[in-house]
Amino acid sequence: MADGTMVEAVRPTYLDRKGFLSWALTLDHKRLGIMYLVTIMVFFLFAGIMGMLVRLELLTPGKTVMGPDTYNQIFTIHGAVMIFIVIVPGISATFGNFLIPLMIGARDVIFPRLNLFSYWIYVGGALIALVSLLHPIDTGWTFYTPYSIRTGTSVIPITFGVFVMGFSSILTGLNFIVTIHKLRAPGMNWHRMPLFIWAAYSTAVIQVLATPVIAITLLLLIAERVFGIGFFDPAKGGDPILFQHFFWFYSHPVVYIMILPAFGVISEIIPVFSRKPIFGYKAIAYSSIAIALIGFLVWGHHLFVSGMAGWVAKVFSFLTFLVAIPTAIKVWNWLATMYRGSIDLKTPMLYALGFLFLFTIAGLTGLFLGTLAINVHLHDTYFVVAHFHYTMMGGTIMMLFAAMHFWFPKMIGKMYGEAVAKIAFALIFIGFNLTFIPQFIMGMEGMPRRYYDYLPQYHYQHVLSSIGALVLGVGILVMLINLIYCIFKGEKAPSNPFGSKSWEWQTTSPPPTENFEEIPQVTDWTYGYGKKN
Repeated sequence: MADGTMVEAVRPTYLDRKGFLSWALTLDHKRLGIMYLVTIMVFFLFAGIMGMLVRLELLTPGKTVMGPDTYNQIFTIHGAVMIFIVIVPGISATFGNFLIPLMIGARDVIFPRLNLFSYWIYVGGALIALVSLLHPIDTGWTFYTPYSIRTGTSVIPITFGVFVMGFSSILTGLNFIVTIHKLRAPGMNWHRMPLFIWAAYSTAVIQVLATPVIAITLLLLIAERVFGIGFFDPAKGGDPILFQHFFWFYSHPVVYIMILPAFGVISEIIPVFSRKPIFGYKAIAYSSIAIALIGFLVWGHHLFVSGMAGWVAKVFSFLTFLVAIPTAIKVWNWLATMYRGSIDLKTPMLYALGFLFLFTIAGLTGLFLGTLAINVHLHDTYFVVAHFHYTMMGGTIMMLFAAMHFWFPKMIGKMYGEAVAKIAFALIFIGFNLTFIPQFIMGMEGMPRRYYDYLPQYHYQHVLSSIGALVLGVGILVMLINLIYCIFKGEKAPSNPFGSKSWEWQTTSPPPTENFEEIPQVTDWTYGYGKKN
């Protein structure tokens, strides 16, 4: 320049290219991660509105705003969209896509075209499922037979949509497995990988192995409705319990597809905001694999009251308690990491602490449900609803929000509004507990789940639960408005605002198109986990 000052060359970032087609046809893993995130959050808001309508109807006994048929359809839509379209791909597809190549020092995933294809399969399956809204389904998100065979509602569109989305899940898992095996930077062995990568790898294994089971189950359900073949209908020689075995053989491992990535996120956040290396790196890493393996063996605890043999129920009860051990190992190591750390209560750390509280409640109440005698009393009550939401919302969604704040500067290149983000967290945390703690109480007192009406003795708890849902909804809106505002008006983010040592933070914010000028060489330092080999 004329005044003699030097200007550093600005490298193009992955956000620089504009236009719809540049996004719709992109092969960049970072853009696909953003596309998954935006799509999932749109469906999350839609499913959240459905949940708010359910709580509005339950504000008073009898009819409040809708009839029983509409109520059944609304809570079915809420559950099906939230599980299959939002939570299953929630962290894995969004931050898995965005972070895995950056964390292992790669340019992209190993099959970028397959990655783009997986996204559009996911979108196509979701749109097919939403066709069911033209004639809403009322079976509940589990599609239990024989009712799902005999009901006149649109079971086929939503189950076929889930079937199609299953291909996206399988292809994404396969892509991640091969990427982690083949594209790690030179010198990055298995004990030098970030813990998020261990979690993503374990999740991908479950996706590849478990998803075909639900796919063929739903295909059999469709074949029975269309062709009248007797797979599950006892009137045609079928067995409805067989559907439950197939469904839960997938759907309990899918719990870990949802929660293992959340474990990976918190394993990245706690060391950064404790200013300490992770405690028990190998224990946390191997426990992810243990959870993935044991998770395939515990599906039977959903069928304790189905008439299974007593010794079989005891085996499943034992395995249910067994899977809690590697989870407890993780919680212990996260707490040990924070011990004597210099805790920085930024918003991602608040969500991490909230996760520890909420998921611990989820785990402990899960042990109640795994106990045979207690399960008989609590089965199909609001206790199960509360436990499930503490696992999924208090676990997966809470850490999705944590990840959105922690990696927001890296993804967008802007800082989020810290003060507003903390207010949003407080509303979400308070609203969530106010929503579901009364449901634990109702469940212990015998209130059945999925009921349109209830006895007056449960009115007080339902009012508290509905008020909590409103507070929770306001908190989520405040959080999203804050993030969207900061995309356009936020302060420019430095490359590494939180001082992390993981590879994704060693490049610019937002990252360049090619991720790194040169593929990094990994030495004996394990990415901020503080242990030398």
